[in-house]
Amino acid sequence: MKTKAILSALMLTAVVAAMSACSSGSGGSNSASGTVNWWTWDEKQAASYQKCIPGFEKANPDITVKISQYAVDDYFTKLTAGFVSGTAPDAFQNSVPLLGAYAGQHQILALDDLIKKSNFDTSKYAVGLDSWKYTDGKQYGLPLDWAAAAFYFNEDMVAKAGLTADDITKMTWNPDNGGTFDKIVAHLTIDSNGVRGDEAGFDKSKVATYGIGSLASGDFNGQTSWNALISSTGWRLGDKAAWPTKLEYDTPDFVKTMDYVRSLADRGFAPQFGALTVADTEQLGSGKVAMIEGGSWSATTFAKLPGLKVGIAPTVLGSKGRSVISNSNANNIFVGTKHLDATWKWVSYMGTEACQSTAGADGTFLPSIGASMKAAADAQLKQGVDLSTFTQALANKELYPAPPTINGQEINDAMTPMFEAYFTHETDDKTFADMANKTKEILSK
Repeated sequence: MKTKAILSALMLTAVVAAMSACSSGSGGSNSASGTVNWWTWDEKQAASYQKCIPGFEKANPDITVKISQYAVDDYFTKLTAGFVSGTAPDAFQNSVPLLGAYAGQHQILALDDLIKKSNFDTSKYAVGLDSWKYTDGKQYGLPLDWAAAAFYFNEDMVAKAGLTADDITKMTWNPDNGGTFDKIVAHLTIDSNGVRGDEAGFDKSKVATYGIGSLASGDFNGQTSWNALISSTGWRLGDKAAWPTKLEYDTPDFVKTMDYVRSLADRGFAPQFGALTVADTEQLGSGKVAMIEGGSWSATTFAKLPGLKVGIAPTVLGSKGRSVISNSNANNIFVGTKHLDATWKWVSYMGTEACQSTAGADGTFLPSIGASMKAAADAQLKQGVDLSTFTQALANKELYPAPPTINGQEINDAMTPMFEAYFTHETDDKTFADMANKTKEILSK
């Protein structure tokens, strides 16, 4: 799902609010035939959902579906232009941080009437449905997928360190001393002289292999970086589960967690913020890191790294157990579609077990429908990719949804430079009170 890239792309949508009054936004016609245009930013999901089209078009011979995929940096710009000109796609994949903007600007349709009219069963969704309700209580999206974080580790490096996969799976953490997680990360770190991070003589200025990839991050929810640490204490990103009035950056445990995350790089156990710019899979594959936190969407890519055995472990155990923030992408329908009935048929078809099981079998995403998620996990296990870390997190109720927020783009714009300044030692702990107050100001608009 490329969460960091999506959050970065939020900056490109700022002009929507200013220009939304120019949008056609008059509601779609009821045409039940023609071509339905569906967009996504994910090239893998585009290919996976392409496999649903033959079955759909066979059942609906008067409808043709066209899937278009654009790189995330272009995707939201093109959507913005389409909203303004009235030429946006009939339906498209969207991410929770943009629900507030698009629903608030009346660019997407509430789906409640369509759901009721077609007797569409929303109870099939195991995760994500409530994340797509706007402040008016209406349902604006049908979930497509969900994602969570886990630790990916080099099995050979772990074994050579005298550790086991079970040691990684059972890592504990606390904001005071880092728990067993800190001990394992230190032991997995090796300098250019072969000295480990927990041994005398370790040279933090000449690190050959970091025990953990950077957990410092500029994005405001830290999904694949710091969030799993602080959430294991019971902390939550917002003061409310949905549509928060403030983000909780000023709590004592959050401040201690950020201090801990920054200390990993200061002690040489993790790369300095921004030092390694290649993808997490490339970092693990190169041997520069022994373990890295990554998203569920990368599981199949990690599994295919040549000459490398990669294990997958859940996030850390804290005082409140494990807790993992989960983002959900969904289908939205453009308010100006000229083929509303045909578009709804395609969107609701994408929300069937048949389609999500077919598309999910590629392992490019975790389907939101429970039965399809199991089918996807079973299909991937046959190919040697074990997704049980993620499915167990859902089964064990360890997930908590990323809260939908008003003005998510503005929050991201404001928080990114403040996080970056902290992790590069340009600011100190006092910045977190400023950050919390800034989110309160933005969310009150």
